[in-house]
Amino acid sequence: MQQVQISTDTWVSATWEEYLQVIGHQAYAKAKGYYYDHRMRIEMAPLGHDHAADNTIASFTVNLFCGLKAIPTQGLTNCTFRKVEFEEAQPDIAYYIGANAEAIPWGTTIIDLDTYPPPDLVIEVANTSLADDQGAKRLLYEDLGVKEYWVLDVKNVRVLAFAIENQGSYRITESKVLPKLQISLLQTALQQSRQTNQSQVVAWLISEFGKE
Repeated sequence: MQQVQISTDTWVSATWEEYLQVIGHQAYAKAKGYYYDHRMRIEMAPLGHDHAADNTIASFTVNLFCGLKAIPTQGLTNCTFRKVEFEEAQPDIAYYIGANAEAIPWGTTIIDLDTYPPPDLVIEVANTSLADDQGAKRLLYEDLGVKEYWVLDVKNVRVLAFAIENQGSYRITESKVLPKLQISLLQTALQQSRQTNQSQVVAWLISEFGKE
C-alpha cells in the first residue's frame, strides 16, 4: 500500500474509499476512525492514564448497575460500527441493552449497521476531543440511530448525557435506556476517583445502588 499521510485528530474531506485506504494502512493500525458527511477523522492522540481511568469507571458503573438490576446488556470497547459508504464510528464504549443485548453474534468483527441494530448507548471519553465529541460526533450518533450518548469531560470531571430521538438530541439528567440511573451518580463517581482508588469508588457505587 502507498504511504498515506493525513492530518490527524481533525476532520478531513475524503471519499469512503479514501477513508478505507487510510484506516487500512499499517501506520494507523492503532488509530480510531470516524467517517461522517464525506469527512474522516483519524484519532492518534495517546489516551493516557486519565482517559483510561475514566473509561474504567464508566464501564464499571454501567456494568454494576445492569448486573444488580438484572438488565441484560452487552458492552463493547473500541468496536467499529459501520454503514457502508456513509458512516463509521469507533466509540470508546458502546452498549446493547435489553432486547438488543444478544443482537450481535459472536464472530462478528465490524458491526454492519445495515444488518444489525445500532448500540443503545454510546460513551466517548473526552480528554483532548471535547468540542468534537459534543459536536460532529454527536451528529454522527444521531444519524446512526443510537438511543443515548454520554460524553465524559475528563478535564472538568463532568458527564454530558444526551437522549437521541428522531435524529435529534437533548440533555438528560437520568438515563432513558437505563431507567433510574442518575447521570449525577456517574459524575460523582468520577470526582471521587480523583481523590481515592477505584476499589473505594466501587464500594461507594454498590452502597448507592443498594439504596434504590
